[in-house]
Amino acid sequence: MKSTRVRVILAVAAAGVALTACSPSQAGAAAIVGKDRISAGELDKNVREYEAALAKANVSASQLQFPGSIPQVVLFQLATSAQRAKVAESKGITVTEAEIDQVISGGGGAAQYEQQMLQQAVAPSKTREFTRASLLITKLMAKYGGGTDEAAIQKGQVQVIKDLQSVPITWNPRYGTINEQRSEQQPNLFVESARFGAVPAAPPAAPPQQ
Repeated sequence: MKSTRVRVILAVAAAGVALTACSPSQAGAAAIVGKDRISAGELDKNVREYEAALAKANVSASQLQFPGSIPQVVLFQLATSAQRAKVAESKGITVTEAEIDQVISGGGGAAQYEQQMLQQAVAPSKTREFTRASLLITKLMAKYGGGTDEAAIQKGQVQVIKDLQSVPITWNPRYGTINEQRSEQQPNLFVESARFGAVPAAPPAAPPQQ
């Protein structure tokens, strides 16, 4: 089960996503974050690494119940992670390697933490990068909210969402059409993907555990 902080981060990332089509000059890009490209080759490399890590851990994608195909959720994490880092850094937020190490240590150490990241569609080589972006955006939310407790973090979401919109993500339509109206009935990140096929509706989420 994801922590409250992770759920907040994902919600903020999804709210900050913008959708446009790639122009011919952007051919080969899976997504563009601000002015930076995530190439189709980079995405494919991450997908292969991620699928190999799942196989090594003896975990199937169906067990994870992702709101989309593996390429879609991996791309979403790559793009929104880059978006969060850009926004937070533009506001003067920084994260040290020691802080990243502390999170990983708190997650049970490198091996166990990588397994947790697999549940969020993060390839092993992107673990530190993803953690860094999560810490950056959490710090920014805390700054806006006036504290580090859950209520302050949630209060800071409003301004962070506005900030994220200043760094739009341009998705290549061949990787799917972003779902801009996610709901319990249609929770998928992308809908009616031309390349990967329509994504079936995910099963109802289990009630949060106390």
